[in-house]
Amino acid sequence: MSVKRRRAAVERVAGERELLVAAGINAVGIGMYIPFTLVFFRHVTGLSFAAVGMVLTVTGLAGLALMPLAGTAVDRFGAKPVVLVFYGIRTLGFLAYPFATSLPAFAVVALFTALADRSFALVQQSLIGEVARGGARDRLQASLRALQNAGMGAGAMIVSGVLALWGTGGFSWTAWANALAFAAAGLLVSRVRPVGGPGAAAERAVGAGRPAVGYRMVLRDRPFLGLAAANFLTALGYSALSVLFPLYIATWLRGPDSLTGAAFTLNTVLCAGAGVLIASRVRRSGARRTRSAALGSLLFAAAFVGQIVLGTVRPGSTGLLIALMAIVVVYTVGELVHSPSGGALSVSAAPEAVRGRYLATYQLSYSLAGALAPSLFTALLSVDGRLPWAVLAVAAVGAAAALVRLERHLPDEAVYAEPPVPVAAPAPASVAA
Repeated sequence: MSVKRRRAAVERVAGERELLVAAGINAVGIGMYIPFTLVFFRHVTGLSFAAVGMVLTVTGLAGLALMPLAGTAVDRFGAKPVVLVFYGIRTLGFLAYPFATSLPAFAVVALFTALADRSFALVQQSLIGEVARGGARDRLQASLRALQNAGMGAGAMIVSGVLALWGTGGFSWTAWANALAFAAAGLLVSRVRPVGGPGAAAERAVGAGRPAVGYRMVLRDRPFLGLAAANFLTALGYSALSVLFPLYIATWLRGPDSLTGAAFTLNTVLCAGAGVLIASRVRRSGARRTRSAALGSLLFAAAFVGQIVLGTVRPGSTGLLIALMAIVVVYTVGELVHSPSGGALSVSAAPEAVRGRYLATYQLSYSLAGALAPSLFTALLSVDGRLPWAVLAVAAVGAAAALVRLERHLPDEAVYAEPPVPVAAPAPASVAA
């Protein structure tokens, strides 16, 4: 067997195909309602937009508040059972949505579903930690992100076709199709075999006389908290495409709305088509995860500086399109370089016994950035259209510097996809008698 084949055999994960297919199906389900959230639930429930928006905001915040409990559940029962429970909750929730036509009924179903939706990412990250080791984690991260982008795009296309054929009445059928998608994904995940259970890891930690596991342990881990803080700075940049791009194009650049659609389409196509290839090149280069994540943040910064230049020059329509698409390419490459390395870094930096709690803390950095982004961006944009991009560029550079600085304080198995093998010092030459 060649070296390449042996390496591929070592990286192969039991149940990998099922895990990836499940992630793709899950993304199709999400894509069928996320792009049309308010409209989707307005027609499914018959409630007003104001009522739907209020319920989704309140239940979304409640879902965030319960993320720490999800992390505790992962540490106690393992990620796979919790993922299956969440798929079951989402299946039942979308089956019930078309019947939740009163405000109280919709609030109950939305709360029930939000508890699973908000914590799903951290639980899935924990599952990657349980089924994969070393460089296989980076590869799975990249594959999952590519499938998520492709699946969400496919889901949006499916619901667009349904609405074209059956009108808004098709939203109810879409809700039930979502339920079917989540049920199918759960069945596939049930076939995945974790490498080791968190319960056994917790027993080893206690048996070794280590500190009691819990969120106090996370709060004492300053390097990991620094990692989460650095991710918060980068996560603000992740929110830029969906929140800041459309506002900036419409208000500061005075460009057509079609540019926003073009930017989203290009980002989605690149993520789905080039994500695995770029992540594979980064992984094979042997770069430290901290360095590749930092490079992704610096590419974000370059894209944000490009927006400042674009907003200063303000070229004509043709020049605007070309420049904006070039900026989106740089932004997307930064996303594809940062995401697999950053995800694998957080999973591998978390002690196995408390991985769920650690990743719940890390995932909060994404959630807080997403919650803060709309008000922050709009406030800065009202002063000057280039100001939010300047803040994002500084934040991205700060995140890159923090990642490099944290490198020496993180475990080797987190920093390196394949930890370096120490070289033994040569034995001293014998002296002749």
